[in-house]
Amino acid sequence: MHATDPYWSRGERSELAQRQDPVCWGDGEGPLDAEQLASFEERGFILQRGLLAPSEVDALLEEARRLSETLDRGREDVIPEPESDALRSIFRIHRHSRAFAALAADPRLAGVARQILGSEVYLHQTRINFKPGFDGRAFHWHSDFETWHMEDGMPRIRALSASVLLTRNAAINGPLMLVSGSHKRYVRCAGATPDDHYKQSLREQRYGVPDKDALRELASGGEIVQATGPPGTVLFFDCNLMHGSAGNLSPMPRHNVFLVFNSVENRLVEPFGGTPPRPDFLGERAPRPITVSVPGRAPADPAVLPAARARP
Repeated sequence: MHATDPYWSRGERSELAQRQDPVCWGDGEGPLDAEQLASFEERGFILQRGLLAPSEVDALLEEARRLSETLDRGREDVIPEPESDALRSIFRIHRHSRAFAALAADPRLAGVARQILGSEVYLHQTRINFKPGFDGRAFHWHSDFETWHMEDGMPRIRALSASVLLTRNAAINGPLMLVSGSHKRYVRCAGATPDDHYKQSLREQRYGVPDKDALRELASGGEIVQATGPPGTVLFFDCNLMHGSAGNLSPMPRHNVFLVFNSVENRLVEPFGGTPPRPDFLGERAPRPITVSVPGRAPADPAVLPAARARP
């Protein structure tokens, strides 16, 4: 595995390796200007405040509330907090809701993904991460790509996430923290992956997380930034960027939508860690390109939303 896979991980020790793939794959054409693209290339993320209007955010927040109240808490794609009945995440939201399907196909988001990844894109994963006041727990430092490579079979670093802030993300309510520039290096994590690891890791991840020495080295070379902003802010970040968040001890909820766009040229293969693939709600294995839609309208493409039967 080590001889043929530049992104092997889950061995006996943790170590840092150089990224083997471009950051920006495209020719520069798209919604972002040259300065924004250069910032994404260098820092691994861009934060765009006011990208969604207040009325759009209100509708999405109401849809998130509806899903939280109507979806069966026993579903595999509905995740509670560890040691709590509070809701942590709902996955595959583009299959549960026309509003979130429309958001995923919005050119303000999908267009950025196509521009940076240099190809048509599809949804690898979607979710809402809830952090209710007082009860929202932490998300440990991690690179998404390490897990997606080892447990889902994503071949190359050619995916990105768009995080849509549905509530104000402030320093006091557990905003996402990013290690600027960390996307340029790949952290090989220590420890063999347990069977059905996802059942535990979605609530509290213990494997596929960097050790303290790796985090210190990454942080010494890049600033730790809090992704704060008002509702309607959108954070775009590289799938190999180191990130995490503290718990929410404040009374203020922190609810964010995450849409993961992957290049159609980077479709999943067998997991590189030798384990069976995780369920499709964590990594789409039968993708079709997103049809970019008019903002506010749900796409007709059944690959994005298989019509009304997906609704509860």
